[in-house]
Amino acid sequence: MTARSLMFQGTGSDVGKSLVVAGLARAFTLRGLKVLPFKPQNMSNNAAVTADGGEIGRAQALQARAAKVPLSVHMNPVLLKPQSEVGAQVVVQGRVEGNAKAAEYQHLKPKLMPRVLESFDLLRSQADLVLVEGAGSASEINLRQNDIANMGFARAANAPVVLIGDIDRGGVIASLAGTKSVLDPDDAAMIRGFIVNRFRGDPALFADGMRMIGDLTGWRSIGLLPHFPDAARLPAEDALGLNGPSARKTGARIRIAVPILPHISNFDDLDPLEAEPDVELVRVRAGQAIPGDCDLVLLVGSKATISDLAALRAAGFDVDIAAHVRRGGRVLGLCGGYQMLGKKISDPDGIEGPPGSVEGLGLLDVETVLSADKRLEAVSGTSFDGVSLAGYEMHVGRTVGADCARPFSMIGGEADGATSADGRVWGTYLHGLFADDRQRSAWLMRLGGTASGLDYEAGVEEVLDRLAAHMEQHLDLDGLLRLAR
Repeated sequence: MTARSLMFQGTGSDVGKSLVVAGLARAFTLRGLKVLPFKPQNMSNNAAVTADGGEIGRAQALQARAAKVPLSVHMNPVLLKPQSEVGAQVVVQGRVEGNAKAAEYQHLKPKLMPRVLESFDLLRSQADLVLVEGAGSASEINLRQNDIANMGFARAANAPVVLIGDIDRGGVIASLAGTKSVLDPDDAAMIRGFIVNRFRGDPALFADGMRMIGDLTGWRSIGLLPHFPDAARLPAEDALGLNGPSARKTGARIRIAVPILPHISNFDDLDPLEAEPDVELVRVRAGQAIPGDCDLVLLVGSKATISDLAALRAAGFDVDIAAHVRRGGRVLGLCGGYQMLGKKISDPDGIEGPPGSVEGLGLLDVETVLSADKRLEAVSGTSFDGVSLAGYEMHVGRTVGADCARPFSMIGGEADGATSADGRVWGTYLHGLFADDRQRSAWLMRLGGTASGLDYEAGVEEVLDRLAAHMEQHLDLDGLLRLAR
């Protein structure tokens, strides 16, 4: 079996490439094809643990779920995870291979292309159709040399390209036609069709626009794709969605405050809480105060814990959290957030920056030492209150101390995390905690609400099915199959 392939590139970042590929993956899977997603290079601090023991970007995890296949490191062979002083962590075929700053990475890319193609060829041998997602903008010609993410890959793999433009942000005709005008002719020749995404209103009003794009570019129209409101119910790939305002939720009895820090990671831990009608999730940014009436302060993961701890202090969140605890409030730290809650974080080997140690928030009697060894594992067990749980671990470092004698959970007979002596501050290395309906219900009741009636995972599946139907209705899927090769 050697699969056909088709690549989806964008006129810019956040034009909807990931969601289009996820929707097409589910649609073609429902047609009976074995579909595998692929992204040569991704930059994201939102990662997922794979069945083969590595990590890939969350967008590819969602696409694999849409295709109803297990996650593989080969679906995202190069994952860049931005850090602070050390540039980005470079993950190749699921394993950390070091850190690189932007200029260093440009020289590294030629060495990565063979491994990218190796992963791609492996997937092609296992599927009927491989749907490839590009990164950022196809028109970043200043980055074209040694490119492995967009046209460099398309040319090397001989993968036909469909270009996606976002009409919601305006200027879609110029962005699509302009992309062709700046590309090298051989690169532009790889583009066989276009999609206009996120249209609102009467499609007939843009019929002339679609025709004009075709006339200006010579590309065939794959379709005008209307805005899909339920996209907000699917896990987001990057932190752009965190920049929007927090909306008050009428009737919600529980307020959870989440400080938004510069290197936030695995923030899809928030999605199940956002979906709960009884929970108002308050995203707090620098310059704002943590609400005094919140029921829980939630510190989520970080790709640069020491740097984000400094940002937390600079924003005054440490003072707000201390006041919250004095008032009897509760605090939960996940992964990097757990490390921040302790007395000290040490980085003797310079994993995140210059070697050294910093004081933590001191809300848990624990200390953390960062190390190069990374734990990547899907886990299950029982939390401190006897409720079953399932999630995953993805972290560097080891945390020890007196409060670890009161673990947050037991995982395979081993203790995880810590609980303060007064039972109001918790820390754990677990991600995916709130996606587990049992755990989310327990936390809602602990915070004064009622047990959840939401089946979160079933809800995600329903949205993916609706997204597939959306693709079938508005895009020329038969035409896409004819373009694939």
